[in-house]
Amino acid sequence: QVQLVESGGGLVQVEGSLRLSCTSSGLSFSSYAMGWFRQAPGKEREFVAAIARSGPKYHADSVKGRFTISRDNAKNTVYLQMNSLKAEDTAIYYCAASSTSGVATDRNRYDYWGQGTQVTVSA
Repeated sequence: QVQLVESGGGLVQVEGSLRLSCTSSGLSFSSYAMGWFRQAPGKEREFVAAIARSGPKYHADSVKGRFTISRDNAKNTVYLQMNSLKAEDTAIYYCAASSTSGVATDRNRYDYWGQGTQVTVSA
């Protein structure tokens, strides 16, 4: 059974930092592209960042220069380092795994999802 478990969310002030982690089990982690998405209340789930199996990364324009995705295949874990947080970054953050090659920004290309972790940025 595949499981993706996010951690690291919480309450932080504007301009603060958080690092999210997502640890997987039940799948061959190094064979999957990984992504982070987020969903704010009343809004659709949106792409945040993705990293391919071989390491190339892509970040949404809204987080470029502030967030960085990375992965540690030895630990079956993907990370999202979030700096200079803004109130509009408040959302539930989800990690996901995709069997696609390359980087996937479309949520429909992801096969497995975690339960999410809440990030709240206070002004």
